[in-house]
Amino acid sequence: MTEIPKDHPRYESLLAREKVAAGVKIGITSIQGLIAQGRGESFDYLIGERSTESALYAERAAVAAFLLAKNPVISVNGNVAALTPDKVVALADITGARLEVNLFHRTETRVHLIIEQLKANGASEVLGKNPDASLELSHSRRLVESKGIYTADVVLVPLEDGDRCEKLVEMGKTVITIDLNPLSRTSRTATISIVDNLTRALENMVKFAGEMKHESKDELVKLITTYDNKKVLSDAISEIQEHLKAITAEMEY
Repeated sequence: MTEIPKDHPRYESLLAREKVAAGVKIGITSIQGLIAQGRGESFDYLIGERSTESALYAERAAVAAFLLAKNPVISVNGNVAALTPDKVVALADITGARLEVNLFHRTETRVHLIIEQLKANGASEVLGKNPDASLELSHSRRLVESKGIYTADVVLVPLEDGDRCEKLVEMGKTVITIDLNPLSRTSRTATISIVDNLTRALENMVKFAGEMKHESKDELVKLITTYDNKKVLSDAISEIQEHLKAITAEMEY
């Protein structure tokens, strides 16, 4: 991986690109993951490369859902494994969630490599190698484990495909997504949509989980029952508009 000087103004962005590219080279990430990374980065520019108020609110609601869940599961794909394996393992540990590898471009080799990547970052158990259940989908994301995604009551599906998100919601699950595009089908379908960069979102959620695990069940339930995903997405769009207005104002002279 190319060494990037930490004082480079685009350090975090360039580092993420290098991680995804390295993931492709070692077989964790599909080549299509590079396109997904670039698309997400363009939306990150629009929100100002920061965790907005609407994102922080959604992240807290997501953590509340995890802490209240009976069988929470975090779905992991190649980009997640390349970008933030340590943070996704940390979130699973602090919330008691299972990790399950689920891929659109699935090969047994990729599944094995991602599992090993997660275990190298502290995971004790990772599901996905032996799928024994199926979602009503026509592609490889249908392959899941019965004790994982199939029976989960809460599922975090970062960097999601919209059709699987729709199917999981139809199955009655609370579906949490991390998607920088507030207009995507995934964002508009999910129960809780986090419009934030993957790395920032997971960092925030690990921090919130450490704080919120001491809160009462009533407080957690209140956060979930008062949560409004449509308003969160509307606020996210407004935050993009305000950021663009601020940038435009700076350019005027």
